[in-house]
Amino acid sequence: KPETARRVRQRIVTVIDWAVGKGYRTLLLLMAAINKSLPRIKAKTEHHSALPFDQVPAFMTRLRERESLGRLAFEALVLTAARSGEIRLAVWSEIDLEGKVWTVPAARMKAGREHRVPLPDRAVEILSALAAASTGDHVFPGAKRGKPLSVMALTMVMRRTGVGHFTVHGFRSAFRDWAGERTNFPREIAEAALAHVVGDETERAYRRGDALENRRALMEAWAMFWEPNAGNVVVPLTRRGAATRGHR
Repeated sequence: KPETARRVRQRIVTVIDWAVGKGYRTLLLLMAAINKSLPRIKAKTEHHSALPFDQVPAFMTRLRERESLGRLAFEALVLTAARSGEIRLAVWSEIDLEGKVWTVPAARMKAGREHRVPLPDRAVEILSALAAASTGDHVFPGAKRGKPLSVMALTMVMRRTGVGHFTVHGFRSAFRDWAGERTNFPREIAEAALAHVVGDETERAYRRGDALENRRALMEAWAMFWEPNAGNVVVPLTRRGAATRGHR
């Protein structure tokens, strides 16, 4: 209900702004007036339901049983710990397969900053196969020509693999829990992999780099975690995750 109320209020202001712009109204109804006439909306923090990280390897095994664009998109999403919108709206101009980097523009990032994503070997394998068959701009095209994959396609992948009671976004939480409990990578590296803003303004001013290579080692270790019999391995900080993986 609070979310619906917030959206309705936004639409009221949009309509009135339009009326002022068209000359149908001479006075703008200020947000202050709306705020005084409506009850305050109390923000309620809700956490995304996440698949426990130790169940991710079994989930990935089921995910790979059938190949479809939605399943490949989902695997790429988990591999990169990306948000669903970042994956679904990805275009080929953002992908550097040779450099193994995906650069998400600031306009699509929640924090409003460009984010470079190191691509694990398996992600490069998926994207290379898709690039060879691609005929459009979107990395993961939707059913309608020129449109990206729908968010419902990712939701359906979860339902068909038996984890529909969890959320797509929850896989970012699973990644973060794994990084904190099964590796020795610094907290800042794990947070940077999720494109979270870490530290105060002064600290960020002195830390200008994005730790791409350190994050690359972390993401390779995350990808290796899914392999059979690898789930209980603790990844030390010195491990670079550079070994070549075998893929099904």
